[in-house]
Amino acid sequence: MELVRAGLDEGADRDTLAADLLLYCHGFCAALDGHHRSEDAALFPQIAAARPDLAPVLAKLSQDHSMMDHLIRGLEHSLTSGADSDTVLGHLEGLGAIMESHFGYEERSLLSVLDEIPLELTPADAFGAIAG
Repeated sequence: MELVRAGLDEGADRDTLAADLLLYCHGFCAALDGHHRSEDAALFPQIAAARPDLAPVLAKLSQDHSMMDHLIRGLEHSLTSGADSDTVLGHLEGLGAIMESHFGYEERSLLSVLDEIPLELTPADAFGAIAG
């Protein structure tokens, strides 16, 4: 995202930037989507069963997953529909902000929990292909 932001600031060719971002985003976003789906479908239910007190945390994280998916689709649409640079930057900023907030919250809330509870999942089942 930083490369695209810098390119937009420098007035680089928009079509090239769009293609670059879609290429980078396609791989990263696909992995991120698979990671979130694995967490929602496999990891979070096991955590909730072992630690019902974390249900609000897990609900918030799942909500973030949905929001990130929505923001990614909006970014992709802005790039393919010819939106102006300010619109593209707005999508980048929104996605970057929610990702930073989400990952920090997830680490603070669940990292120690994952050390405490025995999971009956492979890393790939719990975290998606990025862990496999």
